[in-house]
Amino acid sequence: MMEARSPQDGRLCLDASARTEAVRRLRSIRGHVEGVLRMLEDESVYCVDVLRQIKAVDGAMKKVGNIVLRSHLHDHVVTAAVRGDAGETIDELMEILKYR
Repeated sequence: MMEARSPQDGRLCLDASARTEAVRRLRSIRGHVEGVLRMLEDESVYCVDVLRQIKAVDGAMKKVGNIVLRSHLHDHVVTAAVRGDAGETIDELMEILKYR
């Protein structure tokens, strides 16, 4: 198991419950993606049904992203001023938020 890292070293810093929840959700998503693949291999499946499943996977991925974002806000952004890297931290966050 990976050790917890401080926000200063710029690495993933998720508390145990957030990490567990993110992994649980991603394993579920993996199952849904495999289901979509099976649907696409079956010529009798209706396109709209595939699109619904893709939308469900997309929503689930957004929830995982929110778990990681919340952790980042808590462990990195909130403490940026104390560390003296608030400008850099804000720039990083603005860069990633443009993809959301």
